[in-house]
Amino acid sequence: MATTISVPVSLNLSSDSQPHKRLPLILSPPILQHPFLSLHKSCYFSSRFCSSSNGSSSSPTTTAETETPCASTAYDSYKTGRFLSNEEIEKLKALQDFRYYQQLETGSMLVRVMKPEEMDITVKLLTESFVESMSLPVGYVSLVCYFVQQYLIERRAAIPHAVTLIGFYKGKQDTKGGEEEEDLEELAGTVEVCFDKRGASASPPTPTPPKNAPYICNMAVKQSHRRRGIGWNLLKASEVLISEMSSMREVYLHCRVIDSAPFNMYTKAGYNIVKTDSIWVLLMLQMRKHLMCKKLLVSKNPSELDTSGSDMEFSSQMDTWKS
Repeated sequence: MATTISVPVSLNLSSDSQPHKRLPLILSPPILQHPFLSLHKSCYFSSRFCSSSNGSSSSPTTTAETETPCASTAYDSYKTGRFLSNEEIEKLKALQDFRYYQQLETGSMLVRVMKPEEMDITVKLLTESFVESMSLPVGYVSLVCYFVQQYLIERRAAIPHAVTLIGFYKGKQDTKGGEEEEDLEELAGTVEVCFDKRGASASPPTPTPPKNAPYICNMAVKQSHRRRGIGWNLLKASEVLISEMSSMREVYLHCRVIDSAPFNMYTKAGYNIVKTDSIWVLLMLQMRKHLMCKKLLVSKNPSELDTSGSDMEFSSQMDTWKS
C-alpha cells in the first residue's frame, strides 16, 4: 500500500500508443483507497455472480449496472486514443459495470473504476500521499502533482489491460434520536490494477514480476480515512476484479522491506514473498522491496474470497513509482 520513494526518483510513464518515457522525479510510496456512492447493506453481485440472500454486512458485493452501455459509449467515455478490438470493448464494458460494496464498522465503501472526470481528485490524493511519505517541501507539491497527472493520463491508454480503481467512503453518525445517519460519500483511496502484459509497465520495479501476470500497485488511502479497513477492501476489490478480468490466478505486488504494517496486511491476505531486492539496490538510491504473490481461488462466488475486514492502515506507498 505504500511505495518507497527517495531522491532522486523516476516516474515511469508508458502506454500502448506512445513510446516509454522516463521522467526524473523525487518521490516515495503511497497507500490505497478510492471514491464511492450510496452504499446499501443489501448485497448485489455482478452478472457472473449470484446475489447474496443474507444481506450480511461483513460480505463484500459486486454488481453490474442494470443497463449496459453500448460499445460506442464505452469507447467514447474513456477515449483511449487507439482502436479497440471487440474483445477489448467487452472488457471495457465489464470495467464500467464493476462495483464492489462493503459495509464497514464505521460506515460503508464502494470501489469502482475511475472516470475521466475524476482524474483531478485522484491526482490530488496520490500527490498528497507522495508528499507525505517523502516529507517534501511545499515547493515540490506542484511538480509532484504534474508528474502524477501525466502518469495517470498515460496509463489510461492501457485500458482495458490496466485500470485505476477509486474507493468512496460514507461514514455513519449518531443523531440526537439515537438513530444512525450516513455522511456524504467522499473519495478515500485508490489503487491501480494491471491484468496482463499489455497493461504492464515498460519498466517495472524490482524484483520484476512476470509480465503477463496480474499486478496490483499504486495504492493510496486518504490520511483522514485510515484505520477503517479501506486499504484492505481496496486490495480485495482488486482481487475480485482480477478474478473477473483475467484467467491468470497468480497475483503479484511489491512491498517495501521497511513497511511492516503493509507487509502484515499482505501476509494476512494470503500473499507470500517470492523474492527480495538485493542490498545493493541501496547504492542506486532505491528502497529494498519484497515481490509478493498470492494464488486466487477459482470461484464464481465472491463470498468464497477472503474479504474479512482489517483496520490496518499505513503511510502512503506506491509500488511502481519507486525510488
